[in-house]
Formats: sequence, structure tokens, C-alpha cells
Amino acid sequence: MSSSHSIVVDQVTHRYRPPNRDPVLAIQDVSLEVRDKEFLALLGPSGCGKSTLLYMIGGFIPVEEGTIRLGDKRITEPGRERGVVFQHFALFPWKTVKQNVMYGLDKMNLPKVEKEARSQAMIDLVQLTGFEASFPSALSGGMKQRAAIARTLVVEPDVLLMDEPFGALDAQTRTLMQEELRQIVKRSPKTVVFVTHDVHEAVLLADRVAVMTARPGRIKTIVDMPPERSVDFNRTPEFHEMVDHLWDLVKGEASAAVRAA
Repeated sequence: MSSSHSIVVDQVTHRYRPPNRDPVLAIQDVSLEVRDKEFLALLGPSGCGKSTLLYMIGGFIPVEEGTIRLGDKRITEPGRERGVVFQHFALFPWKTVKQNVMYGLDKMNLPKVEKEARSQAMIDLVQLTGFEASFPSALSGGMKQRAAIARTLVVEPDVLLMDEPFGALDAQTRTLMQEELRQIVKRSPKTVVFVTHDVHEAVLLADRVAVMTARPGRIKTIVDMPPERSVDFNRTPEFHEMVDHLWDLVKGEASAAVRAA
């Protein structure tokens, strides 16, 4: 019996149907369970269907074959219980940080004082205190992504869906944001599905890593990560052993994806 915040993907297949072209098989017979309050990374080469699967879980792409459930509820459309963080921030440029974070709350018919309190608490959580009145154009890439994460978390989703959220950041900012995300999830546990093609990132963040094949994407294997990881885990021999192990699983798929391109 699935708990209320677990996700079950059962034999899901999806084809893209571009105009004037034959259908493209994106993912095929994917079955996967994401446990309640688990951080699961989807890892694989570009074009393997990671993001497609994520957006199907989000309800943005219809499920043609198979089923996806959140607890006992079949997913057929987007829902407030599933929050999405995109790679390219997706902030409203004409709104301040505070206004962006409050956007989801404005649709919830909450008292103004509660909206103010919740948005400020989330801004504090992602360490943007003092930037409430700033517009996105005045923020660094990392600050923009923190604002986007705050906007998603403020409506208190049970599930956090993240599509390569740090892919557009420079290496230093990316490292800082990875640690920031670890702390946020530790303080406010969620069921997380995190799309990445970065092996190091998957090992650092995830409880388990689902490795996908080249297109059509399938689940090749699922690898458990060490349950207890220190702040400097990325400097340990165990970290590098896990990176090497995952890379061995991924590199053949990456080569296949390049040959098919």
C-alpha cells in the first residue's frame, strides 16, 4: 500500500507526435516507485526522457499508456500538491522577489497577514532576506533560483519536481545551491524527483538514483546512495567510488545517445 506522498509509475510509455513526422518513442515501459519523502534522482544522457517523465508526474504531459499515481490518486493533470522547479528560473520579471514568492498564495484565498508571514518565512528559509523588494534582473543566477524554489515551496507541496534546476548556473554557484537544497529538504522533508545528467550531483543529493537508458528511455537500474553523508562527503573515497560506479552505468547510454543523434 503506497503512502500518501509516494509516487508509483507503472508501465508508462510515451510518444511525441511532431507535425508531418513519424511519432518518436520517448520512454517505454517505465515502472518506478518514489518512496514517501525520498529524494530520487533521474540520471541519464540527454534526450533519454528524464524531463518527459518528470512532466508526466507533474501532470503537464498526458499519460497515454500505463498509469502514474500519487498515493492512491491517479495523476491526470497538474495539482497544487506537486510543485515544479524549472531549469531557467521562470520568475515573473515585472514582480519583486516578494511578489514572485507570494504568487501561488494569491490563488489560495488566504488572509493577507498569513500570506505575508508564509512568504517571508520562505524567503528567510532560502536566505534571500533583504532582497524582498528586488526585481529578478537585479539578482544573480543562484539568487533567482532560490527565489524560484521559495515560490514553489511556499504553497507547501507534498512533492517537489526539479528539472535540472542548477544546470544554468556556474560551477561555484551550483555547488552552493546543491548544499542549500540539501539543507532546505532536511528542514522541510518532501518527496523529491530531481532530473540531472550530472553524476556528481546525483550522488551528492539523492537517496536513490534511477539510471535511464538512451532513448527510448527505460529504467536501467536503481542505485542506493549511502544513508548518512557528511557535509564534506564529496571529498571522501566513498563519494568517488559511487561516482565511478554510476558513470560506468551511464557512459554506455551516453555513447548510444550520441550515436543516435
